[in-house]
Amino acid sequence: MNQYGSIADDFYVNMHLQTAMELPQQRDALLHFFEQVQRRFPEMRNFTCRDRETFLDEDKESGTYRWASCEAKRISSGMVNPSSYDEAFQLHKEVLGIVPFALSLSHLDCEYLSVVMGFDFTYRGNQSQLIAEAIGFPPAFEGMSAIPGAKCIGYDPSIMFALDDEMRTQCRISFESRVTELPSAKNEFPEEQLSAFLAVRRTESLGANEKFHIEFERLALIGKEILDSYMIEHILQPLRDVIVVN
Repeated sequence: MNQYGSIADDFYVNMHLQTAMELPQQRDALLHFFEQVQRRFPEMRNFTCRDRETFLDEDKESGTYRWASCEAKRISSGMVNPSSYDEAFQLHKEVLGIVPFALSLSHLDCEYLSVVMGFDFTYRGNQSQLIAEAIGFPPAFEGMSAIPGAKCIGYDPSIMFALDDEMRTQCRISFESRVTELPSAKNEFPEEQLSAFLAVRRTESLGANEKFHIEFERLALIGKEILDSYMIEHILQPLRDVIVVN
């Protein structure tokens, strides 16, 4: 059980490094990159390639697994249901330490670097109404909810903050419902995943003396502070409480 296991059905920590230029797509370069990742995490044995995206991941049967991927202009990695926050970060720091050498990536070639923490809740019902009950509406829309018989059927709020004067460090909290169709007249909703995300992003190129893995650690610490001091109490726990009641 990870440290957030009592809040959500699944918890994961992902890293995304978006580049301005296309990454090397030659067979030797990609294989060398993923071989270096596997040397550090030997259980990552499942190697697949489709279109222009290449994956390496662990078996998923246990519910806890690591993965890494390389696309034309993005490198990503993630860990699902880690036993600790630090365990997930170790994968990302290792990947970011490998990238400059294995894929010849310069500190200049960075559109953004981000850490994303995701929480999945399995719920059969009106997920938009669930979000509204858990976190409420902005004051301008509260009157709409008071209309007799009104039910919210579309509500995926998202908010973003800049965390420095240059607006290079940004934080975003968002939701994603996977209910793609409106319910029938019988109000029958399928059982689907509802996700809440916290993303902390650094935009623009790194400085000459900055390193990807060190900058990621800074972002990760900011994210954990926001998660522990605000998001759990005001967003995640209210979501869980409403699900339990319903």
